[in-house]
Amino acid sequence: MKICYLDAYSGIAGDMTVGALLDAGADAEALLDGLKTLNTGAEFRIEKTKRKGIAGTKFHVMPPEGDKKHRHLHHIIDMIDAAPLPKPAQATAKLIFQALGEAEAAVHGVEIRKVHFHEVGAVDSICDIVGAALGFHLLGIDQVQCSPINVGSGTVTADHGVMPVPTPATARLLEGKPIYSSGPTMELTTPTGAAIAAALSKSFGVMPAMHLRATGFGAGDKDFPQQANLLRILIGEASRAVEATTVSVIEANIDDTSPQVLGYALDKLMQEGALDASIEAIQMKKGRPGSLLRVIAKPEDQERLAQVMFAETTTLGLRIYSAERRVQEREIVQVSTPWGPVRVKISAQGAAPEYEDCRRIAEEKNVPLKDVIAAATVAYRP
Repeated sequence: MKICYLDAYSGIAGDMTVGALLDAGADAEALLDGLKTLNTGAEFRIEKTKRKGIAGTKFHVMPPEGDKKHRHLHHIIDMIDAAPLPKPAQATAKLIFQALGEAEAAVHGVEIRKVHFHEVGAVDSICDIVGAALGFHLLGIDQVQCSPINVGSGTVTADHGVMPVPTPATARLLEGKPIYSSGPTMELTTPTGAAIAAALSKSFGVMPAMHLRATGFGAGDKDFPQQANLLRILIGEASRAVEATTVSVIEANIDDTSPQVLGYALDKLMQEGALDASIEAIQMKKGRPGSLLRVIAKPEDQERLAQVMFAETTTLGLRIYSAERRVQEREIVQVSTPWGPVRVKISAQGAAPEYEDCRRIAEEKNVPLKDVIAAATVAYRP
């Protein structure tokens, strides 16, 4: 599986994404030929440039003079469908515009079919989004992942007047995603860039383990004194190697919650996406017995799981810190037992039948749990 990791340390915009994909090796002639089939009348230029001494590619769209159309979503979808583009690229472009439309509809409190695309409906934004979709297709990308996104700060002037950064549409698109602000006081992540990242990224966080094959840098318009105004992409094949990832550890010492409530909280946290959760008996101040509730979470899930801990326990405070998590190579296979299929997790440590599968079969078939586990273990043995 070929992965593209978006490293948005200086934000992300549509033109930066196209530039980075071209810089990483996407066929420029094929990409431009595809954009011309949209019949927008735009002209294009690909420029090799530098930002803070780092070489990158700047993608320019020159719209036809006087194009000020405010398009609805269906107008843009019709343009994409009418162009003889590769079907996967068409689907990707429409997915991005759908995400944009939903964000704009929510911000303005209207139905999506009534949304007028202003800046994002302009020719340059249409070409940026379709160009990004073509770039991912030309490079054979199977999966997109993204870093936490630097959105910038301050204000920006748009069709609706002066707006805070991130703009309402950008903020809506990035809800639930890890963002931060660093560097110059300006918009670093545009709605177009946010839509590309939000619509396509399978996950947000640290770089995935992969065999690196190519990198590319897409340049923004300005050359900042503090940092290189570039979007970096890294492309490689997914690795089955031992993996080290960054996780968030969330802890609370609790001495006034019943064991039943703590048990429920533990189950709830796992259902909500915790990587692991545990309860440990501790001795607290003044000799009081208590419990240490510890949760291991993906960084992007940290805030949501912290709120679950506050909601489901009586704690008034949490400790949150980063840790490194090492993950061994593993795979899941399915085996047959006399009572039905069971998944088995395989690693260097051996084979372990999935507890939930075994428990379900034991309850449904009225069979002792230990017998189901034993049968699944035997069924896996070579």
